[in-house]
Amino acid sequence: MALVDRKLFGPGPGNPYPEATSALGQPLLGHLDPVFLSLMDETCDRLRTVWGTTNARTIPLSATGSAGMEASFVNTVSDGDVVVVAVNGLFGQRMCDVAARCGAEVVPVEHEWGAPVDVDRVLSAHPSPKVVAAVHAETSTGVRSDIAALGAGKGDALLLVDAVTSIAGIELRADDWGIDVGYAGTQKCLGVAPGLAPFTINDRAFARRVEKPQSWYLDLGLLGGYVGEASGSGGRTYHHTAPTAMVASLHAGLGRILEEGLENVWARHAEAGRLLQSGLLEMGLELFAQEGSRLPELTTVKVPDGVDSAAVRKILLERHGIEIGAGAGAYAATVWRIGLMGHNARPDAALLALAALADALAEVGWKP
Repeated sequence: MALVDRKLFGPGPGNPYPEATSALGQPLLGHLDPVFLSLMDETCDRLRTVWGTTNARTIPLSATGSAGMEASFVNTVSDGDVVVVAVNGLFGQRMCDVAARCGAEVVPVEHEWGAPVDVDRVLSAHPSPKVVAAVHAETSTGVRSDIAALGAGKGDALLLVDAVTSIAGIELRADDWGIDVGYAGTQKCLGVAPGLAPFTINDRAFARRVEKPQSWYLDLGLLGGYVGEASGSGGRTYHHTAPTAMVASLHAGLGRILEEGLENVWARHAEAGRLLQSGLLEMGLELFAQEGSRLPELTTVKVPDGVDSAAVRKILLERHGIEIGAGAGAYAATVWRIGLMGHNARPDAALLALAALADALAEVGWKP
């Protein structure tokens, strides 16, 4: 099958930064090579910057973001532990499932999809949970929630946060906001191919971890031995064969971000999202996420009445080489998800997406 060049404007993956792609072609290193271990240490340092943390245990897990979610729960939740989960989309629902499989007493706090988390309802849902979990940027709905407020009111609970779609796209300050455990993915605003889960856990949460979690592969105690607790201690214990090319790619992508300046990268995502969303409104379309809580990096737009969502996405893909996403769950056929993340968070990408969508809508006969 011939290779095709897609413009990945969906909910992820996005097109990687060129630096991240180039790094995949470098000579392969062994996972215990001193050169690779030095590169791993520097990658962990760079991850601390984008997480906004000084946590020693900040590492790229050798798996995608979903494994980051699993690692977060299996290492902090035992049978009978109470876990309060803010549910305002698909990934909040998935948190409930993963926590339940760990034996937790799950207390879901349901919200309307498209709305941000109601902090007061979440914090009052149980008097003494072990964990409060929430999604910072809900990929299924394009909504940002106030993690800082959750952290300020969490009390003795551990705050566990999904930052898959937010890291390196919008403001994220793990230490300042009281995030105890966080996980992300490489394939969105970090601008790297899918395959790694940037993960962080602070000393407070690590001290309360499950000593022998149900997952050997995701056991943070064992993983910490391999990365020398990510502190440059020099002591390494073999755990698994790390995906060295992917770590090199992440290292390069993070270098690209930090060279530009993290706050400048946030601003670039904000501008691209503003252009896209204002253009969609000018076209006569309606946005799905609640105003005031919309993500700039992932825009959700309602499919107009009478328009076949799949037909429009097919035209975009076949005529323009552009991928956008369908909605999730009950909104699969009634919402589109358009991502401008990482390397795609640029004005030209926003204008291209708008022009192509206008063409596809005209092709199916829609008039505002």
